[in-house]
Amino acid sequence: MIAELKKHYIEQVIPEMTKTRGYKNIHEVPAIKKIVINSGLDASLDKNAVEETAKEIGLISGQKPIITKARKSVSNFKVREGMPLGVKVTLRGNAMYDFLSRLINVALPGIRDFRGVSNRCDGNGNYTLGIADQSIFPESSLDHNKRTIGMDISIITSANSDDEAQELLRLMGMPFRKRS
Repeated sequence: MIAELKKHYIEQVIPEMTKTRGYKNIHEVPAIKKIVINSGLDASLDKNAVEETAKEIGLISGQKPIITKARKSVSNFKVREGMPLGVKVTLRGNAMYDFLSRLINVALPGIRDFRGVSNRCDGNGNYTLGIADQSIFPESSLDHNKRTIGMDISIITSANSDDEAQELLRLMGMPFRKRS
């Protein structure tokens, strides 16, 4: 079963970008390769915080996350080698398109006083969005969580420039802030 956003990409985004950018081959058109959701944790939190965060990110993404651990000890940050520091999940294929569709159509418009997201990319055609509270996602239940979980959502594209990536994401439906 093909995701709706992927169908939109194939039927409308590829022809539009081919026409505006003058691509000769559809494989030249930038595509979204993967989405990485990352959430860091305070090293001094209790053990249950890691499991709660992993469970919450798993509900939001629809895929079991990986618990990231410290590679070496840093005494100034009270971090020991092997201590859990965060949770991450990498989405590809239909899961990626389903998550992006939920993010664009449900979660972001649910933010209070939402005026759009920044249109700044990283210089290599990738886009990162920081979210301070997981409660904007409908999968998240406020009853079970003791703390708010922030996360970074990185959208990695095959675009060669920020300009191409912004156009790709805009055509996919990303609600960018209007320039004033």
